Amino acid sequence: MRQYTHDMWIREVGVKRMMSLLVAACLMFQVSLVVSCTALDEAPDNRTEIDNPEKVGKFLTSAYPLSVPAVICELSGDNLVDNNVCVPATHYDAYAKFHEQAYEWNDIDNYSTGEDDTPYTVWESYYQGIAVANHAIEAMLEMSKDPAHDRELAHSWGEAHLLRAYLHFVLVNVFAETYKDETQSANDVGIPYVREVEKTVTVDYSDPKFRKSVAEVYQLIEQDILEGVDLIDDSKYKVPAYHFNRNAANAFAARFYLYKRDYEKCVKYATAALGSNPASSLRKWATMSANTINTLLNDFNDETAPCNYLLQTTYSLFDRMLSACRYAINKGSAAENVDNTYDILYEGGGPNWDGRLKAFDGKIYRWGAGSEYGSWLFRVYEYFEYTDKIAGIGFVHIIYQPFTAEETLLCRAEAEVYLGQTDKAIADLGFWTSSHMVDKALTQEDINRWYKGGAAKNIYVSDLHPTEISPEFTYDGLSDDAKRVIDCVLHFRRIETMFEGLRWFDIKRYGITVHHAYRDPNEDDIHHDYLQWNDPRRVLQIPQNVIDAGYPFNNRTNSLGGGQGGELKSVPVLAEPKQGNTEDEDNFND
Repeated sequence: MRQYTHDMWIREVGVKRMMSLLVAACLMFQVSLVVSCTALDEAPDNRTEIDNPEKVGKFLTSAYPLSVPAVICELSGDNLVDNNVCVPATHYDAYAKFHEQAYEWNDIDNYSTGEDDTPYTVWESYYQGIAVANHAIEAMLEMSKDPAHDRELAHSWGEAHLLRAYLHFVLVNVFAETYKDETQSANDVGIPYVREVEKTVTVDYSDPKFRKSVAEVYQLIEQDILEGVDLIDDSKYKVPAYHFNRNAANAFAARFYLYKRDYEKCVKYATAALGSNPASSLRKWATMSANTINTLLNDFNDETAPCNYLLQTTYSLFDRMLSACRYAINKGSAAENVDNTYDILYEGGGPNWDGRLKAFDGKIYRWGAGSEYGSWLFRVYEYFEYTDKIAGIGFVHIIYQPFTAEETLLCRAEAEVYLGQTDKAIADLGFWTSSHMVDKALTQEDINRWYKGGAAKNIYVSDLHPTEISPEFTYDGLSDDAKRVIDCVLHFRRIETMFEGLRWFDIKRYGITVHHAYRDPNEDDIHHDYLQWNDPRRVLQIPQNVIDAGYPFNNRTNSLGGGQGGELKSVPVLAEPKQGNTEDEDNFND
């Protein structure tokens, strides 16, 4: 295991640590949504004062969470399979109990503060980020009557509002129903949308002030986006890729409007991010060195790469979950009716390429011969930050890409289909394949040929139920050619966003049916479960401590989640994860 020495962590997370005292002082009492019912806001000493524009900018650095919902979303979705089903005579344990619960769509009752990637950690860290944004906004209002038009504050005003919007956007998509339409979503319970600093000891979270519908949450997200998107000044950042720079802000707006199905605005903001020549900003797979996983990872996470609109450092243990061999991308099992996700994601070809995507050559890692123990793309391999080299302990870090040029391009392509611009959508999809080292041009004929036959016969086609989600979804009005282009977009999005968790959001908004087959470690029987478009288990249960604070639990099969309160932290882990066998002992990759 290598030590994390890259400048990315030194520059950005180092700043977060320098600000930790300030953040702790400002947030130690404002934890009512994530820990308890108490909330006070008296600054204990002068160190907590945010009284000039420079302090505001530094303070906002701590609003970017060190957690993401990628693990629970990927386990809930259709990219990972249970090796206990696919590989005969295996009875692997899950790396953590909540992984098993997430894969089986049960309420997750393990919210220990010492475990990363849990719903508890996501809820707490994102609301802490929201609290930071609110403190910053309040401080700026004390400095200026109109921060949005104050030359020294306008940029931070924009960043704070975009952060508040984005963090709520993630939370509502994880812990609430997908956005359907204004009428239906007005009746779906959303999440608390927090826009001010709490100053009361006891808060009633059943009050409509906090208990927002999904429609109201989306309205408030949109307000914050529009307040901030045009105020971002990249020159204010030392390392723009770790902040809401202009491209990231526009990419976020594009994704938001795609989910809301305002396709013209999606195209507008995606184009603002991509520019007039999208090909120039896409990832340069052809120049990435596959000599070692270290060099691959550093190339992929390069903060100067134009494709990396936003980078997010996390305490995720995703790599270690995969190394436990229970859940992984695998060739599936025909006997057990388990999809071959290995082919779907990178090995089985596409509309204008045969076999593995050339971009992934030398970049796929596996734990066993063939792919019988699963495989993964290098991108979730971990960095390790030692706190004690002699003892071999420290903190695991994985860098995620919440917004990239590629995903933004695919957002635009999807919107273009619904605007009747399939030729433009195919051109954008062609940019994507070219960046992945596909030489052949993409055509409508290629798309029709590859995605024909429907979901029952074609592993590259998903079982969609968009009209059941909302009668305002115009999918049924598309031509057959256009529907095949949507199949292509969703396939490319599935490849592009694997390990990011965004596939789960696509599953929710399109009503995609998901099949999970699983066999628990101590049993021989294989279980099959299907998550249909209207299954309430598509909504993750909120943490028990939030329920205890007065917020209603979600309407799932089980009535309550689990939980215990406490301080958000990441517990040190050993440097070396469990190692598996490799097909190629020299290179440990495929």
